[in-house]
Parts: sequence; C-alpha cells; structure tokens
Amino acid sequence: MGDVRIMKNKRKTAREPIRLGKVIRTLIFGLFMLVMLFPLLWMISTSFKREIDVFNFPIQWIPPVFNWHNYVEVWQGNYNFPLYYWNTIKVTVAVVVIQLVISSMAAYALAKMDFKFKGFIFSMFLATMMIPDQVTIVPRFILLQTMGLLNSHAGYILMLAFSVYGVFLLRQSVITIPDSLIEAARMDGATHLQIFIQIIIPMLKSSLATLAILRFVWTWNDYQNPLIFFRDQKLFTLQLGMSQFASQAGTYYALLMAASVLAIVPLLIIFIIGQRYIMDGMTAGAVKG
Repeated sequence: MGDVRIMKNKRKTAREPIRLGKVIRTLIFGLFMLVMLFPLLWMISTSFKREIDVFNFPIQWIPPVFNWHNYVEVWQGNYNFPLYYWNTIKVTVAVVVIQLVISSMAAYALAKMDFKFKGFIFSMFLATMMIPDQVTIVPRFILLQTMGLLNSHAGYILMLAFSVYGVFLLRQSVITIPDSLIEAARMDGATHLQIFIQIIIPMLKSSLATLAILRFVWTWNDYQNPLIFFRDQKLFTLQLGMSQFASQAGTYYALLMAASVLAIVPLLIIFIIGQRYIMDGMTAGAVKG
C-alpha cells in the first residue's frame, strides 16, 4: 500500500508542473488577447459617448450617457457615408468574384494542363511576388490613363482582378486533386471546361472560400489605391470617406468612432461566417507542391 501511495504522489507531482504551465500560458494568451482587443473595445465604447466624455480619465468603458445619435448623424448627416458604403461594397464584391474566376482557371491550367515552358512560366510568375505594389503604382497609373479608365470603378476593379497569391494558393490545392479523376473524365469525353466546373470547383470550395475572405478584407481596407486612382469624390470608398469624414468632423472623435464601427461590421460578419474555411484552405496543398 505504501508503494502505491508513493507512486500516486509521484504522479501528482509530475502533473503539477504541466497544469501550472498550462495556466501560465493561458494567462499570457489571455493578456495578449486583451491588449489586442483594447483598441476595438475603446472604439466601440467611444462611439456611444458624448464628445465631452471621450477623453475622461480614467477611461470610462461604459458611457455615462449612451448617445445613439452618433450613428444617426454619421448615416443620415451630410457626410455621404451611405454613398461611400455602397461604393466599397460594389468594388469589393466585383473584385472578389472576378479574381476567384481568373485565379481558379489559371490554377487549373498551371496544375493539370501540359504545355511548353509551364515550369518556367510559373517560376517567373512567382518571381513577381517579390515586386512591391508601390513600385508598380506609376506604370499602373499611366496604363489606366492611356486606356481611359483612370478615375473610374471599372479601372480600379480591372487593376485588382488578378492576384499572384490567389493563383498560387489555388494551384497548390488543385495539385492535391488525383489525376485519376481528371483522366476518367477525359475518357468519358469531358472537355476542360466541364472538368473545371464539375470536378475542380467542387473540390476547391475550402480554398476558394479562404481566398474570397482574404481578398474581401484586403479590398475593403484598401486605402492606397483609391487615394491615387480616384479623384471624383462620388467614387470614394469607405477608407477615403473616413479620411474625409475625419477632416470634416474635426475633433468630433465620437462621430469618427461610430463611423469606424459601421465600417468594420461587414468584415466581422464575413470572418465569422467563413472562419472555418481559412485553416482548411491555407493548409490545402501543403504536403504536395
């Protein structure tokens, strides 16, 4: 009996450091999460405050008086916020849809079709990922100006319709699809278009959802490109509209925070709906390449 008790005590002693380590890691990650959420929580809290309560010290996380009028003023005031919202939705959805179509078709061609210099073309294709976007601003500006698409949503959408990262991500997923499925479809007389629509697309749902979420977030938050390629205020997206709103509002931070909360709502909805696809899509094709 004594030996059994000694063994049990040893096991408890061995388990204690493991549990303590888990507690410490949990506390560290919890603290890190609070630090990351601090700006978001402050933004939401400030959006419901009166202007005189914004910079009270210490910080009042719960507003002493809930001011719902901030959201009414932002949405129905003289800031053209609904127009900026609609412009952002329009260009973002268009960019996401077109880029998914182009990237998936290019991925299928580079992964499952045989043609000369395919490996060289793909290598040169990936090499363009090393070129910063800032380097291509002037050539893109000149190109859109020559085509007559400068200062238009069509030019902006066309400029963002192609993504090297999107093609690479989807190609890695297409590679994992067994060649036997495609060969069987070819023996049955299926064309490349039929194989692409009936076999490839259904098996790329996870990766397509991941790319759609990432592209949606990147386009929705894009500030540099609209700033350079849009001149007409009627074409402004939310990011430019927020900047203009800040200058018009001056020091009215409560209104600015209310506008910011309205701007991030679609991002939160998209991420919550599609978050389960992100890890699946990012790890697809990680084994084979």
